[in-house]
Amino acid sequence: MKKNKKRNQRILGNTILVICILGVMTYLGIEEYKEKGSKGEQKLPDYTTQNIGTKEEEPQKIVKMEKVYPKEEIPTQYKGYEVGAKLVIPTIQLETYVLQKYSVSALNVAVTKFWGVNANQKGNFCIAGHNFKNRNMFYHVKELKIGDRLFITDPEVGKIEYEIYDIYQVLPEDVNCLSQDTQGAREVTLITCTNDSEKRIIVKAKEIE
Repeated sequence: MKKNKKRNQRILGNTILVICILGVMTYLGIEEYKEKGSKGEQKLPDYTTQNIGTKEEEPQKIVKMEKVYPKEEIPTQYKGYEVGAKLVIPTIQLETYVLQKYSVSALNVAVTKFWGVNANQKGNFCIAGHNFKNRNMFYHVKELKIGDRLFITDPEVGKIEYEIYDIYQVLPEDVNCLSQDTQGAREVTLITCTNDSEKRIIVKAKEIE
């Protein structure tokens, strides 16, 4: 009996020891898993903190800067008439003031604004001038070619360079050249007579971007 009792006590003691060892190992394993998880290892993703279905940021809009043109002083009056702009065409050595208001008397002094927007505004700035041999008139306009350049200077915008893109002749009653449909661009139209005055010479130019 005593032997059986001692044997049962040893078995019970060994069983308790094994249970204690397993308990300690299990505890250490849980603590190690927690420690690894805190360092970002073997950690399941936390879906509650993710931005699921977040709207993408809109691309930044590109703001186009307004072009700045060189400034040049021009007189406000010429021979008693208001000056709206200055016209220079190097190819034919023409330099003249563009009078702001069209009239028969003004046309005998210099070229004038005939129709449309003011100088260097977006639209079609139409200038009329006699086919006289005066140095500030349009006598040599008929010698211009496509690709030639001209310059318009006004007190507000500044000095802008234009390139001639069309030259043609029309009957006096044809006023299509005065159209303001320029798609928001700046254009200049020069108008003068042919030598026999039966037709009008039209020179079209647009701003060089």
